[in-house]
Amino acid sequence: MQGTIIYWFRNDLRLEDNPALIAACQNAEKILFVYCHSPSTLHTLRWQLPHPGLHRQRFLASALADLRQQLVTRGNQLLEVNMGAADFFPLLAGELGSRIIYCEEIAAPYEQDEVIALNAAGLTVHTRWQSTLIDPVDLPFMPNALPDVFTQFRTIIEREGVQAPAPLPGVQSLPPLPGNYSQIASQWAIDALSDEARISTDIEEAQMDERSSFPYFLPEFSGGSTAACAHVKRYLNRKLPHTYKQTRNQLSGLDYSTKFSPWLASGAISARQIFSALKKFEAEHGANESSYWIWFELLWRDYFCLLHLKYGRQLYFAKGLSDFPIPTHNAENFSDWCLARTGEPFIDAAMAELAATGYLSNRMRQVVASYLIHELACDWRAGAAWFEAQLIDYDVYSNQGNWLYIAGRGTDPRNGRRFNIQKQVHDHDRDGSYRRLWGKPGSATND
Repeated sequence: MQGTIIYWFRNDLRLEDNPALIAACQNAEKILFVYCHSPSTLHTLRWQLPHPGLHRQRFLASALADLRQQLVTRGNQLLEVNMGAADFFPLLAGELGSRIIYCEEIAAPYEQDEVIALNAAGLTVHTRWQSTLIDPVDLPFMPNALPDVFTQFRTIIEREGVQAPAPLPGVQSLPPLPGNYSQIASQWAIDALSDEARISTDIEEAQMDERSSFPYFLPEFSGGSTAACAHVKRYLNRKLPHTYKQTRNQLSGLDYSTKFSPWLASGAISARQIFSALKKFEAEHGANESSYWIWFELLWRDYFCLLHLKYGRQLYFAKGLSDFPIPTHNAENFSDWCLARTGEPFIDAAMAELAATGYLSNRMRQVVASYLIHELACDWRAGAAWFEAQLIDYDVYSNQGNWLYIAGRGTDPRNGRRFNIQKQVHDHDRDGSYRRLWGKPGSATND
């Protein structure tokens, strides 16, 4: 036993299938659970963008409320602070008399720098990789030998029969709080309930936008593992996996895609929990190409995570992994793109949806990213930062991987994806319904 331990929640806001949390509880006599509302990341600071946007704040607040209630039910508390981890934990360690931290490992530069700073301050940080469906130790190659083409990666995984581990059961019994928790909380804890009320008031009109394809203002789409598990169960009970591949490129609606991504991004549910439920569904109702495609998409998510283990900070360079010149940037064009005033109705409709709801279909994310990079001559990193600020399902691995993919600065052999806007309109909004839903009056008439 290691006496008092600090557990640092990062992108793993759940008690189920959480190896780092389980290890902390097994080694702690007493435990303090902490969530740090970090200041702006380097991405958003560079482009002078808000971080995070109000929609993302609201979804996170509901996820933390759910987590807080689960901890209280098990006899513990969640300490939320408005400080970055590197600043807060050295101060906490002095008050707590413990310098031991457990947390998940995140292989992205900003998140790694936080852990490096804590180690440099004399704290001992035990990290545990738990982001992926497949554990890196189970791969038939070392992470630095990851194939640079996703199809090759998928082929090897399936040929070798690599399996995702079963999800671990939830922690039912927690070590008690440190004796001086009340003193610590009175000094640093934010008033989480008041903060949630403020955020809710700030976006009262926006959060009630019934056009949203992910209406997080409804209880069934709120943050947290309770809603996440209920959504997965509901999705499977309606047998929607059997039609996923046919509907996944639609632009609007509740059922065209799985909608798992917001909960995956915050860690309210793990990929292994989802995959385990999917396999049970297939065993009972049968598998088809569409239900397979959900595994395919989860594997894409793994691939973007694993690329960070291979390339790390290179993925954040202006050139990415390419030999292309440093990207150009047009600040005026970027502003017009963010504010949905490019003059291209299809693009402006998508950017209006993103601003109003914090959500956007995968198809439209690709289309607007291509437009920003290839038509407006803007730096791909600015677009990645805007998505980071706006998306309720922002995930550092997938966001970076997808922007590199569109920009042709990642591992994709096609050197970028430039979407023909008129073809995308023809294929996905031929009747103009999407542009009428989110665009200005008359915006669907100029095909």
